[in-house]
Amino acid sequence: MIDPNRLRRIAAWSRPLDGAAFERARAGVTERSFARGSCVFVQGQRFDAWAGVIEGLVKLCRQSRDGKEITYTGVHAGGWFGEGSVLKGEVRRYEVIALRDTTLALLDRASFLWLFEHSADFNRFLVGQLNERLGQFMGLLESDRLRDPEARVARALASMFNPVLYPEAGAHLVISQEEVGLLAGVSRPVANQALKALAGDGVLRVEYGGLTVLDLERLRGYGG
Repeated sequence: MIDPNRLRRIAAWSRPLDGAAFERARAGVTERSFARGSCVFVQGQRFDAWAGVIEGLVKLCRQSRDGKEITYTGVHAGGWFGEGSVLKGEVRRYEVIALRDTTLALLDRASFLWLFEHSADFNRFLVGQLNERLGQFMGLLESDRLRDPEARVARALASMFNPVLYPEAGAHLVISQEEVGLLAGVSRPVANQALKALAGDGVLRVEYGGLTVLDLERLRGYGG
């Protein structure tokens, strides 16, 4: 059973839970580590756990019928994903790839559903999570139709700074230009040029090993 202080540290949703709900969450959470490049979850398998990133970075993607990879979003430390599939008990419609060495927390489906049925605090978190996720994917759908690579990169990065999905993210993100390209669906050189353009516009600052967002609202609406 996971240590209570560690659970509170890695899962913001666990902090408001009352005694019984918190203990059920503790009993249901396990941790697993994955090497960079490995497939964390396979498309078409049953989604039997809700997943949160403790450290590292993953991307949610799938292959289209013509063989093109479609990237939905990236999830970094503090983010949880897959709640919709867990609720519906359906198979995964996407695969999850570790873009760097990654450690996940996994809340088993039985515990997730128990919390869903018995904890108002957990449900409040889920409603906020699902609402933000809907807005995020609507924005990503819009950006996928944009030809401007700067806008594509901006929208992909903005999703990583969502204050509801990542309540403790801050303004700095540890991420490589290669990872930015993978999340935005562009090549590394294109990502590099897009980041330079965004930095030139004063939207963000590119730093060694990452970047700092200077104007989140402009980043969210860039190119719109």
